[in-house]
Amino acid sequence: MSRTSPAVRRYGQRVNREPAAVDTSREADLAPPGSALEREGTGSTKGKIVSWAMWDWGSQPFNTVIITFVFAVYITSESFGDTNTTSTALAIATGLSGLLVAVLAPVLGQNSDRSGRTVRNLRIQTWLLAALAASLYFVKPEPGYLVLGLVLFSIGSIVSEIAGVNYNATIEQVAAPRNVGRVSGFGWGMGYLGGILVLLLLNFAFIAPERGLFGVSNDEAIDIRVSMIVCGLWILLFTIPTFVVLRDRPRERAPRVGLVESYRLLFTSVKALWSRSRNTVYFLLASALFRDGLAGVFAFGAVLAAGTFGMTAGEVIIFGAAANVVAGVSTMAFGLLDDRIGPKGVIVISLVALVAIGLAIFVLHDGGKPVFWSLGLVMTAFVGPAQAASRSFLARLIPEGKSGEIFGLYATTGRAVSFLSPLAFAAFIALGSAVTGEDNTQYWGILGIALVLLAGLALLLPVKGEAPAQRT
Repeated sequence: MSRTSPAVRRYGQRVNREPAAVDTSREADLAPPGSALEREGTGSTKGKIVSWAMWDWGSQPFNTVIITFVFAVYITSESFGDTNTTSTALAIATGLSGLLVAVLAPVLGQNSDRSGRTVRNLRIQTWLLAALAASLYFVKPEPGYLVLGLVLFSIGSIVSEIAGVNYNATIEQVAAPRNVGRVSGFGWGMGYLGGILVLLLLNFAFIAPERGLFGVSNDEAIDIRVSMIVCGLWILLFTIPTFVVLRDRPRERAPRVGLVESYRLLFTSVKALWSRSRNTVYFLLASALFRDGLAGVFAFGAVLAAGTFGMTAGEVIIFGAAANVVAGVSTMAFGLLDDRIGPKGVIVISLVALVAIGLAIFVLHDGGKPVFWSLGLVMTAFVGPAQAASRSFLARLIPEGKSGEIFGLYATTGRAVSFLSPLAFAAFIALGSAVTGEDNTQYWGILGIALVLLAGLALLLPVKGEAPAQRT
């Protein structure tokens, strides 16, 4: 499969090459010369791509089971103290871990780039993540274990985020410009499906029954605690294929530098990025906003399902399972579209759809559960595609040797504005109460999430998008 000679970009600047014959109907899409995606032979077999995506599948239990549906609910239960105290403690722990990720991600990513040990670092971080997940078994349902639970939870969150930076950087080993959208979408979709599969497995095997497999019961919260061990084993086992196919490529290692020097180099890189590729900087800023809005869709979806549409806890879990399946399948499907129309087109379509559907849910909120089931599931179909396309967009722009650092900045910018969706959600609920005088104006929070998505869309529109890769 060959491609026509392209007009290539370096740090956002176009450098035209004299082609023998060029299809002028559209510009070929290639990453900057010397970038990770621009190497000959970067494209991979389907088996290697599937093995790479198994990290998404294998690591997802930490997000789905521990951060979202099971452990976070467990650690804020009355077993550990009154609800306000435990919820506040969790919020503080989450905020502090997010702050540390924002500070550490680009520097640790830079370290992986300089050492040439991205895969080795990812392997160590993944094993540590598995150990941390399993160690949550030791958090007994007693107030005295609250601090232990939050410390393990927070460290795991940090390790998960940093590992994600290194994992994103390895996309260069399995994707080429012509298929990076499909690869990114496939990986993201595998994550959704793997997360919901392990959640359902744990729910029906241990949590829901009075006595689950191997005689596990809810005495001393053994059902929840055993689930943590399963999560650790899941992470350990299902990420093995990834480390079988990924290798650290031989390269000249840069001299080791200290922490202060690492930050100096980081600031130098950011200045260079601003002067040579403002398009990349603008995308980092825009994506930070709309990714926070995307996170808000899932973060507050369950809250709205229960508080506004009257779903029970069991119905929320079922809806969550359905939503993740829809998101997983749609993300894989949109990955194909990414390579045809470019990642920016996928992101714009997704954001416009999310805002429109969100407004429809706001207007029709009195319709009850059928409204949320129908429109909510359609809404989730556009979250994953925007996230995956955002990763593939950035992968096309990163120069060789900078993957870890730039994806680290990607994580940092996202963390820097992670307060916006919760703040907007709360502010619009308060506004709704003032405007309507109603007791329950939770549904007004939808407008806050929509506003954050719109702000991200507005910043994204001026960003120069990548055209789809040409094939001949």
